[in-house]
Amino acid sequence: MTRAQTITAQRVDPVTAAVIQGGLETIAIEMGHKLMRMSYSSIIRESEDFGAALTDATGRQMCECKMSTPLQSGPIPGYVRNILEVTARRGDQIRPGDVIMHNDPYGGASHGPDVAFAVPVFLDDTLIGFSVTTAHHLDIGALSPGSCGIVDAVDTYAEGLQFKAIKVVDRGVRNEAVWQILRANIRAEEMVVGDMEAQIEAARIGAERFLALVGQYGLPTVMDAFEDLLDYSERLMRDAIRALPDGAYTATTHIDGYLDDPDPARRDLPIVATIRVHGDSLTVDLTGTAPQVSDKPINMPLVGTVDCAVWLTIRSILLDSALYGDIPQNTGLTRPIEIVAPEGCLANPIFPAPVIARFCPGNQLADTVMKALSQAVPGQVSAGIGNLRVVAVSGLSKGQHWVHMEIMEGAYGGRQGMDGMDAVDTLYANTRNNPVEDIESHIPLRVECYELREDAMPAGKWRGGIGTRRIFRFLDDAGISIEGEGHKYAPWGFDGGAEGRVAALTLEAGDGTRRSLPSKLPYHKVRAGDRLVAEGPCGGGYGNPLERDAQEVLDDVLDELIGTDSALRDFGVVIRDGALDLAGTEAERARRAGG
Repeated sequence: MTRAQTITAQRVDPVTAAVIQGGLETIAIEMGHKLMRMSYSSIIRESEDFGAALTDATGRQMCECKMSTPLQSGPIPGYVRNILEVTARRGDQIRPGDVIMHNDPYGGASHGPDVAFAVPVFLDDTLIGFSVTTAHHLDIGALSPGSCGIVDAVDTYAEGLQFKAIKVVDRGVRNEAVWQILRANIRAEEMVVGDMEAQIEAARIGAERFLALVGQYGLPTVMDAFEDLLDYSERLMRDAIRALPDGAYTATTHIDGYLDDPDPARRDLPIVATIRVHGDSLTVDLTGTAPQVSDKPINMPLVGTVDCAVWLTIRSILLDSALYGDIPQNTGLTRPIEIVAPEGCLANPIFPAPVIARFCPGNQLADTVMKALSQAVPGQVSAGIGNLRVVAVSGLSKGQHWVHMEIMEGAYGGRQGMDGMDAVDTLYANTRNNPVEDIESHIPLRVECYELREDAMPAGKWRGGIGTRRIFRFLDDAGISIEGEGHKYAPWGFDGGAEGRVAALTLEAGDGTRRSLPSKLPYHKVRAGDRLVAEGPCGGGYGNPLERDAQEVLDDVLDELIGTDSALRDFGVVIRDGALDLAGTEAERARRAGG
């Protein structure tokens, strides 16, 4: 008998359960909106790099905010479980009125800058759950300004302040000593502390709304409905897995690592994923992934990064929202999935190996899982994704620090029936871009160019997504640091589609000299007048390019995505004087096909 067959009968009638689920989701969405509106930084307000969720008293996720990123809301159960473990180990009690801060990257957090604030929810004297917000903070007191782009930390202690289940509010009373430590050790303290206080208020709102929901329906009904929803989500996932052919599916991709490092153990690092399907469950085995880099922060915490990358990818492919609609986003979805990662590899580092730059490797891991699944469900995956990059920019103005984090989009590969999406964040990193107006109104930076790359469209029956070309001019002396991937390894093409395009970064000095930059750059000073030119990656093509509809290729030319030479070279499409030469195209394609 399978696990799905042993799930108990429904405890609550389906209509009531659906209404309660809607109430839970509405609470999480309200938490997210309130957090965005109260935040000081653009990374939360504009890019929506935050999480908001409710859990039960043991840390099982009940719901999450749909606007938040998977890499923020997904780790929240791990945050809560570790908070419970740490407080129990200390002999500490969680009480009404507490607010607990946590950012331990080896204790559920994705990395140190993603700080959680957990508000325990009590009904009378009984702990019934947690209301939690997470958010990326633009400085956490690390060795250089900005909480991303720190690519040279030698261990977790160099990555910034670590808070392991610290009560910033104890039974309703602010722990002022903790807040003083924060302000004394964080650059741009007003912005960062302001964002943290916004998180606390949003979490308190979630706790109040959860109690109101419990008051309306009663705790037994709410919790029984939650158990039913867990079982429902689990059944959906198990049914989707059961539809896969049993077997093992393996894929390998690579990350740049540190391409300019003479030590081969720090560059050209493989990520390997083997998916073993057996009945209604599957195992994702990461054996073969490169060993951890013990003194560089590109390692990925197993809990908080690796698990979220795996779960998000499998859920997105097997339970595509376009087909399944809204599905209760809870812990039930992860029950049928086991993750195996050898201790001491990139995907399961050993403390205190640094992890703050885990963002791009984790996204590449998600891409590798998708490549493995392409062997089982080729019609449900995209070709390789173009990975993202993060640039941290910082400086001093009248003795005050300013910090900005710019997430530079990647691109999706093509998929069956659809071209790849251009210039978007990918997989577990679905943050939004910062509007140019917001950037230029807050920091001394001018965006001189923001456009799709020209004539860089990866070929396929369904083409790969196109990355951006951005040019930033610094209006004042500043510092930059860069965290990225994809300067050497192009996104994979699928089923005859072409590989995507790699990314590139160039620093142009005010005197006109140019310097090509690697995908990772430690803190580097720039001068007023210097420019950073960033070319984003392009996703892989899907399917034989000679099968692409010729009219669509003409449209690509008319849209100035490619030129006529590329149309002929990559797609076998002949275009003369802005019009499609159908006879010439058919002859050219027949010639290439050997017909």
